[in-house]
Amino acid sequence: MATLKDIRARIDSTKNTQQITKAMKLVSAAKLRKAQNNIVAMRPYALGIKSVIADIAITQKISHPLMEAKGEIRKVLLVVMTSDRGLCGGFNGNISKFAETYLAENKSKYEKIDFFFIGRRGHDFFVKRGVTPIGYHSKLDKDISYDLAAHVADKLLKQYLSGSYDEVRMIYNEFKSAITQTVACETLIPIGIDNTSFSEKDNIQEFAVDLIFEPSPQKIVEQLLIKHFDLQVYRCMSESVAAEHGARMTAMESASNNARDMIASLTLTYNKARQEKITSQLIEITSGAEALR
Repeated sequence: MATLKDIRARIDSTKNTQQITKAMKLVSAAKLRKAQNNIVAMRPYALGIKSVIADIAITQKISHPLMEAKGEIRKVLLVVMTSDRGLCGGFNGNISKFAETYLAENKSKYEKIDFFFIGRRGHDFFVKRGVTPIGYHSKLDKDISYDLAAHVADKLLKQYLSGSYDEVRMIYNEFKSAITQTVACETLIPIGIDNTSFSEKDNIQEFAVDLIFEPSPQKIVEQLLIKHFDLQVYRCMSESVAAEHGARMTAMESASNNARDMIASLTLTYNKARQEKITSQLIEITSGAEALR
């Protein structure tokens, strides 16, 4: 049976842990607010630039390798995005299990499935299982920026345009709210152009067909496609970072509540043991007094 000193030490240790988890929750909440504002400001632009590309491509009858869907998908590149740190609940585990299941279910379907990892947790998970990635980038939380996204996107574009892959898919945690993150698997390349202004309600056409372009429509579409892909990678990174902070905030709140319950239970155990010891000492004193009589 644990002594009073041991129980007291456990209570103090649990209180220290609770202070750490509360501090981590506050830090994640502050970072989440900034990341959430970034996503809200970015989403309309991400949808708008894709609509402009679709409008120009359809009206000017422009084709581009990044928009042309392959007849048969045989080689797939999976970009798996996780975090570098833990203590965020099932954030990393859900992504890794989803990617592992995807690989198991489609290994026989495709000729080749390769991985590109963003985040140390996903990389370590698959390396332990014998998967060798074609690329790896860490420190996403600290270094996230549009320049970083453009750098990663350029690597993925080169792999696709060289003919090494027929499709590039991104697996990441999409931010829904502070307590909800869902695993998303999006096809980044080829880029679909179904989102146009011609599909507006009441057939209101917002894009003029007889525009004069400078430079040529082909060059404009090509540049916008690259910008759009860079932005989509940056959006996925921002979604993942915001989801990570939300998951960590929720996990630390749960840990703080568990620590509170543990402290209450240990305190009750400590008081009972202390009362038993006091009662035992009183009995010994009373017995000794009676023996002297």
